[in-house]
Amino acid sequence: MNDLPVESFPGGYRFFPGRDTFPLSTDTMVLADFIRLRPESRVADLGSGSGALGLLLCAACPTCTVTGVELHESSHLAARRNIEENGLHNRLRSIHGDLRQIRQLLPAGRFDCVVSNPPYFSSGEVSKLNPNARQELTATLNDIFSAAAWLLRTGGDFFLVHKPERLSDLLVLAREQHLEAKVLQLVCHRPGDTPALVLLQCRRGGKPGLRIPPPIFLREEDSSPSVHFRRIYHL
Repeated sequence: MNDLPVESFPGGYRFFPGRDTFPLSTDTMVLADFIRLRPESRVADLGSGSGALGLLLCAACPTCTVTGVELHESSHLAARRNIEENGLHNRLRSIHGDLRQIRQLLPAGRFDCVVSNPPYFSSGEVSKLNPNARQELTATLNDIFSAAAWLLRTGGDFFLVHKPERLSDLLVLAREQHLEAKVLQLVCHRPGDTPALVLLQCRRGGKPGLRIPPPIFLREEDSSPSVHFRRIYHL
């Protein structure tokens, strides 16, 4: 079925990467580490791919449930396999659908948390491997924030990872959708480097007030894994 390497996840879960799907990335790992879930949280994952983030969240919060929405059929089928292989039918599901049609797919205000590792680029060269995961070909940032706002209950949180050059877009779109930015975490490769990623937590109907903790870095100056890297990768 699949001769690609199987990843070992926390909680004894195994992640089976699908063919012609976007591979497991550092972005997914740092996002999973950043997300904070309350017990029994109902989570929606927009652009859920092969289900890696859902598996990590199920491991981190044993009472949460995760519903993924994925347009790419190969990724959706890989997610279905990961659900089956890990016996998570009651906690993790994948919907093969277009998040731009979220109002036809899922009810309003039913989720405590929405998460997303969205396409980063609005233009440029199109990726050969699952281009929808790289470029905003089928879903823009505005589509993603709009879908998150539809799904979240008042007081619910939206967590996402993105590139620092899109930070202005993230903050503007968040406020337009009544998703108040609450935490901004910068991620650097090494101490002293400029940020490579930004992690953002927004709250539906939240009060103004943005917290910016110290940056985290993935490698020490000598390129050895940092304490942050070891935590993120469960080493």
